[in-house]
Amino acid sequence: MTSSTCQSLALFIEQHAIEAALVQPDQETPTVALAALALGCQTDQIVKSVLFLLKDGQQADPVLVVTNGTAQIDFRKLADLFQIGRKRIRLAQADVVLARTGYPAGGVPPFGFPQPLPTYIDCRVFDQPVVYGGGGDDHTMLRITPAELLRATGGQVVDVRQTTP
Repeated sequence: MTSSTCQSLALFIEQHAIEAALVQPDQETPTVALAALALGCQTDQIVKSVLFLLKDGQQADPVLVVTNGTAQIDFRKLADLFQIGRKRIRLAQADVVLARTGYPAGGVPPFGFPQPLPTYIDCRVFDQPVVYGGGGDDHTMLRITPAELLRATGGQVVDVRQTTP
């Protein structure tokens, strides 16, 4: 499979009239901390798109979870959301991420995939006026408002952030 690029993401944004912009900071953005530094924003404004596989019998269905960059995703909350056992949820490995999204892990945007993915957005993403997500590679970021992110993905707002006791 050919991987998608920030150019193919830009085309998707244009074709779907999504109010978003691709930005290319002067520095690479491989981590949340480095991305925030490069963009001059808070780490909570960086969002990550994480692919999970939900195993149901022999089949594993992909779902995308978008959350603030430093937040830990609570697998138990995900399991409850999908009404399955915790052990039926797996974080997708890099080769599966590339195969399902067309983008390499670390640069996965929240949309623009060969086939749309069920998308779940953590409610705390909406605490930010603007967020930055993967833009197709580790040199590009997607700038978008949370409301437009929700519209563009057709996602569902959920609470999946792990809370510290």
